[in-house]
This record gives sequence, C-alpha cells and structure tokens, in this order.
Amino acid sequence: MVKVLQCMMWLIIIRQLSSLFVKVKQLLMFTNTRLIKLINYCQENGIVVEAYSPIAHGELLKNKTIQEIAQKYKVSVAQLCVRYTLQLGLVSLPKASSPQHMKENTDVDFEISAEDMKKLMEIDKIHDYGQFSFFPVFSGKIKEEE
Repeated sequence: MVKVLQCMMWLIIIRQLSSLFVKVKQLLMFTNTRLIKLINYCQENGIVVEAYSPIAHGELLKNKTIQEIAQKYKVSVAQLCVRYTLQLGLVSLPKASSPQHMKENTDVDFEISAEDMKKLMEIDKIHDYGQFSFFPVFSGKIKEEE
C-alpha cells in the first residue's frame, strides 16, 4: 500500500506544481497484481494505464487455476491474461515471441465473468520468476505493496 500511495502522491504533486500532466502510467500488471487503488486513481484523473507483462514473463502459463479458467473460455492462458487487463480498462502490452503469438494476443473478443475476474485477481502471488528472477521488479529489490 505504501508504494501505491507514494505513486499516487507523486502524480498529485506533478499535477499541482507543474504545467505538465501525466497522461500515461505504465505498471507491471497481471492477474495477481493488486494495484486497483492506483488504477482507479489514474482512471479517475484521465491517466491511461499501460499494463506491461500481462503474462508475467510466461510464469502465468504454468498456473493451474488460470489454465482451467482459460479452458472454460476456450482460449489460451495468454489470451485470458491479456483480456483480464483489458477488462480492467488498461492498455495491454504483452510480449510475443512469434508472429503467431502476436496474432493470438489480439484475438481476445470474449468477456470474462465477474466471478472469474475475482478468481484471477486473487491468484496466489508468484514467488519465482524463473530465468527472469534477476529483474529488480521480480527479485524483491522493488517491492509491490498491496
């Protein structure tokens, strides 16, 4: 919560003390990231939120609960994760390793039920990002506060 409040405070300070206005805020955002207060603040203040890494550098592809929900909608885990961020009103920025994955990431013309959105929001936090664990945002050097 502290980091979210600090980010909101900086956005407010920038808005009040300068002629600049933040128009876009990029956040690491995927199913179990709980930044709803910050997202709401941004949306209420005309700030577009970009969700980068909606598939958590591939780690969410391994999650059984997410796999089951994706099967229910007859979509891939990646498509479900992209759709999740879109339903939150975010601009989704998924990485794609091939033209096929790029195309798949745009084929998200379905709606996730409110019940499934809640399940996705409550997925257990990822503790090991495999080969990407050295990135500061994943290694614990930058902590996500709830």
